[in-house]
Amino acid sequence: MLTWLAPLLVFGVVVFVHELGHFVAAKLTGVYAPIFSLGWGSRAWGVKVGETDYRISWLPIGGYVRMASREDETMSKIEGGGEAPLPTGAEGAAALADTGHAKGLNPVEFDNQALAPFGPKPVPADRWFESKGLPARLLIMLAGVMMNFALTITVSIAIFLFYGRPYLAPVLSDVLPGKPAAAAGFLAGDSIVSVGGASVRDWPGFVEKIAAAPGTTLTVAIVRAGAAQTITVTPEPTPGMDDATGEAKTIGKIGAAPKSAIRRDPVAFGEAVQEGWKGTLAMGGSVIKVLKGLATGRVSVKQLGGPLAIAQSSVEAAKSGGLESLLVLLAFLSINIAILNLLPIPLLDGGQILINVAESVKGSAFSVRTREAFMRVGFAAVMLLFVVVMWNDISRIVQRMMG
Repeated sequence: MLTWLAPLLVFGVVVFVHELGHFVAAKLTGVYAPIFSLGWGSRAWGVKVGETDYRISWLPIGGYVRMASREDETMSKIEGGGEAPLPTGAEGAAALADTGHAKGLNPVEFDNQALAPFGPKPVPADRWFESKGLPARLLIMLAGVMMNFALTITVSIAIFLFYGRPYLAPVLSDVLPGKPAAAAGFLAGDSIVSVGGASVRDWPGFVEKIAAAPGTTLTVAIVRAGAAQTITVTPEPTPGMDDATGEAKTIGKIGAAPKSAIRRDPVAFGEAVQEGWKGTLAMGGSVIKVLKGLATGRVSVKQLGGPLAIAQSSVEAAKSGGLESLLVLLAFLSINIAILNLLPIPLLDGGQILINVAESVKGSAFSVRTREAFMRVGFAAVMLLFVVVMWNDISRIVQRMMG
């Protein structure tokens, strides 16, 4: 059960929140939105409430909100909903009534009193996306990203508020023989106080200072059996990699391991808000850092993960850390979705924003042929990325199975 529920919870919530942002913004600005879908492809299950069909579709690679737009026919083909295009006049409405409106295994029944694509009535001109001013269109396109940012911040704040600030105390449990720590005189049970005069509160802080000084002699203040002492150690230069980007670099190591007990400091609401903001900015920064690495070639596409990696991480998080680990993964995935959607790829929000701004500067809309070409290029880019990450996921699974 956990194998199914954990990925559905994490990925489903992130996609739902993103599409909900677009949907609510469309409703607020008066744009007709007949479909709210989790997933692409034909309708697997759904319920029509009012003028909108809320559905789950067969292909679990995201979601979409269908709006009345000149891009409707192109986007319907790309997203795979199968409905006929929204008619713009009496002839289109009559044709729609004659042929039916939906394909797939679970279509919505045709309603003679409904707007297209669920009935013969054409959508009023003032309810089309293009009928709105640029500020309203930008709001609709940015709303999904804004909701993902809000979700990340909210979840991050909740984690600190309810679970406290976790940290791994800088206390040694093991010292490897023949390594710099043993040569310097470190012993199991030593508690690290400072490195080079800079205080150390937790184990990651200690590791960071050691890693940043390969081959450099450091003065480390410790507490041993209640007594303060000072030890001098020179971290051994070791091949390593940047935790965020996977980029190769030389780091310092001394050959010591921490005690595994996690400690927590309770935090007040105000402090939880501050920590939640810091955590969100840190996660966003790491995503941007990876994107820069991919663009410059310093980070391999083999580092990327897709739906299978997300599912596996969700299950592992639920098993090892319970709800807290699952919430951390949810927040990180949400900020990933937010930032990736701002990329200037036509099918993504960032690409749509760029096109709409360009049209406003140009003073007229691009031709249907040009916009369709943009959409197809964007679709090809997204599908290529999907194939790459799926290949990476499957390769990792095979490698793990082969030992």
